[in-house]
Amino acid sequence: LVEEVPRVVEQLGRDRPALGPHPPRLVPQTTGADVMAPDSSDDEVFAYAVKANAIMVSCNRNDFLELASALEHPGLIILIRRRSALSEAGHLLELLRKAGAAGLEGNVNFA
Repeated sequence: LVEEVPRVVEQLGRDRPALGPHPPRLVPQTTGADVMAPDSSDDEVFAYAVKANAIMVSCNRNDFLELASALEHPGLIILIRRRSALSEAGHLLELLRKAGAAGLEGNVNFA
């Protein structure tokens, strides 16, 4: 399901004013496959997000929490698995609206 979340978030997130004038840049874990080898390690994917100064979004809780605790990073969102991509995207958008850039940048959040 998480593979569909970027598309659903894009569709639901057209309400840009609700996310503020400068919404945070998000890098879903699946984006790594677009710019990196599909078998890239979690370390490589996280390093890509850090280098791109983008907030990482992943369902891979344990590995990315460990990386986030060891490195300075622009932010990490752990997406909790739900029954549908629509539900996952809805929770992610709700977090974006409530936390705003200040609540996301450099922090670990759960959606």
